Amino acid sequence: MSDGQSSAASKGDPKLPSHIPLGVPTPARMYDEALGGKDHFAVDRTAVAKLYEVVGEEVARSTAMSNRHFLGRVVKFLAKECGIRQFIDVGSGLPTVRNTHEIAQEADPDSKVVYVDVDPIVAVHGRALLSGGNTRIVTADMREPETILNNPLTLELIDFDQPVAVLFIAVFHFISRADDPARIVAAFRERQAPGSYLAISHLTTEDMPQKIQDGWSAAFANSTSPMVFRDKEEVREIFAGYRLVDPGLVRLHEWRPDGESSLKTASVFGGVGQVDTP
Repeated sequence: MSDGQSSAASKGDPKLPSHIPLGVPTPARMYDEALGGKDHFAVDRTAVAKLYEVVGEEVARSTAMSNRHFLGRVVKFLAKECGIRQFIDVGSGLPTVRNTHEIAQEADPDSKVVYVDVDPIVAVHGRALLSGGNTRIVTADMREPETILNNPLTLELIDFDQPVAVLFIAVFHFISRADDPARIVAAFRERQAPGSYLAISHLTTEDMPQKIQDGWSAAFANSTSPMVFRDKEEVREIFAGYRLVDPGLVRLHEWRPDGESSLKTASVFGGVGQVDTP
């Protein structure tokens, strides 16, 4: 998307929330830039440039790509090995190649996917690219999980009496301690049927020099969602009520590697948990 081509978003689509100013960088569009996408503005590129100056462009882009590869392996595992046919991808960002619905629907064309993001640009592009079928896009704030769980578009596809996987990939490091990721996850867990799953990846302070941490923080300081760091054990606590599947909470490249990616990240951890049944 060019700076002068923001489509319905710049015209104030009445279906989209008005509380997010398009002149402020958002994690979704910054992530898109790091992945080499085209759906971002100058304000997003400027913010990401600050990150590249401190962290290094190669490291930042590798971190973004490592998250994408982790998402792909997780969805493939859940769809092909665990038989999951329902997915809620929270904080999904802009639609890209090899996204959740493509991988899940390779396992079963009837797999249902609900994408959720608070950035209105995600809805604009998603509705154009993913109209109809077994995929929906919900514009909502994960800090208010009931607005996702009770959204008509969610309920149109997702049967909470059946197993469902909820994905929080690279999003909780934008959620403050006051908003409490564990509270958000608990709201979903209460609705998940036995056999359901949770997936999380999170940028942590593990093996991260203070200068690099400051660089990440500065890049997102003026965005809609500033960076919030947690250590590995704090991330593990978000999985309360779930049983971590092998290999547990590990660096992304260590989670069920498939040989397709050699990208390594020292400070990003991820894992998958299954609803812990009594």
